Amino acid sequence: MGERKHWMDNLRWVTVLLVLFYHVIYFYNNKGVFGGIGGFGFYPESPQYQDVVMYILYPWFMPLLFLLAGISARYSLQKYSAGAWFKARTRKLLVPATVGLFVFQWMTGYFNTVVAGKGWLLNAMPTVGKYIMLSFSGIGPLWFIQLLWLLSLLLLLIHRLDRKSRFWIWCGKANIFWIIMLGVLFWVGEQTLIQEPRPESADGLLNLYKPLFYLIPFLLGYFVFSHDEVQEKVKKAWIPLMASAVIAGGILIGTTFGQDNTTPQYLGSPLNCIYGWLMCLALIGWFQAKFDRTGKFAGYMTRSSFGLYIVHYLVVASFGYMFYRYSVLPPVAIYILLTVAVFTLSPLINEILRRIPLVRWCVLGEKRRRSK
Repeated sequence: MGERKHWMDNLRWVTVLLVLFYHVIYFYNNKGVFGGIGGFGFYPESPQYQDVVMYILYPWFMPLLFLLAGISARYSLQKYSAGAWFKARTRKLLVPATVGLFVFQWMTGYFNTVVAGKGWLLNAMPTVGKYIMLSFSGIGPLWFIQLLWLLSLLLLLIHRLDRKSRFWIWCGKANIFWIIMLGVLFWVGEQTLIQEPRPESADGLLNLYKPLFYLIPFLLGYFVFSHDEVQEKVKKAWIPLMASAVIAGGILIGTTFGQDNTTPQYLGSPLNCIYGWLMCLALIGWFQAKFDRTGKFAGYMTRSSFGLYIVHYLVVASFGYMFYRYSVLPPVAIYILLTVAVFTLSPLINEILRRIPLVRWCVLGEKRRRSK
């Protein structure tokens, strides 16, 4: 592996910041995307051109995080035993996604319940039942770390099957043509979604977690993109890759804006998959070429981005709800205020939590206070 790859750290925390901003826009979307509180137009179909942010980001930002996680998993398993690695993964991922629900995320669950119009349930339940319901309702974006833990568990078996790294070595021989053609697997993964999810079933939950789809970029990161040679090939091609991604994204958005961009039909469309995959490749190449360095701010963000991801949705849901229901501010002001709140209060909450010994383990999966 050699020296630490700062481009990976930078790409990860930049992507996390984009997730935070995405949730600000998503919270007020009027495109039918599940989980938001609704738009600002007098009519439900009133155009909200700011929603274009969702169309730009959603096809690639979560697959990219899983791909980076796969690369990191390969590097870690070259340094640590499988048991030690998985123990650390369990503390960092599973603890916040289970224990953390009852310590912190129940507050997010309260606002999620109210936003969904089910606040009346709280009055009809005993205190213990209410607390349990709110805790599980607060999962929100933590689906990502729950699924990442499950994929890490599966990787232990895969790692054992390829313990001599023969398949890994073979994957490292891919040229830029085959690297681009791996986007076909991206499309195959999207086809595993349930096309017509049944109401009041687990279909919607499976389409949210998309385990078979996200397994693909995770394993591609582990087997293919963890090779320095593959990374170098993508780096050299980043400009044409970025140009192609922008063109594909422009066509996609121009022809589909107004649709619910999270439906299985939309996600499984060839153009959405082409755009999503090309953007993943382009960003990997671009960050290697231009952002393979660090500094005080980048170092802080590298250490803190996970915590920001864990805590940010409480700010989105609480302030977003109050601005929407109890203020007479124009939409532009609401977007600005919520964005400022998310990007200032999330770091503050993270810094407070990581200074409380037991709480930082429960909510952030941190064993001890990190040094500055």
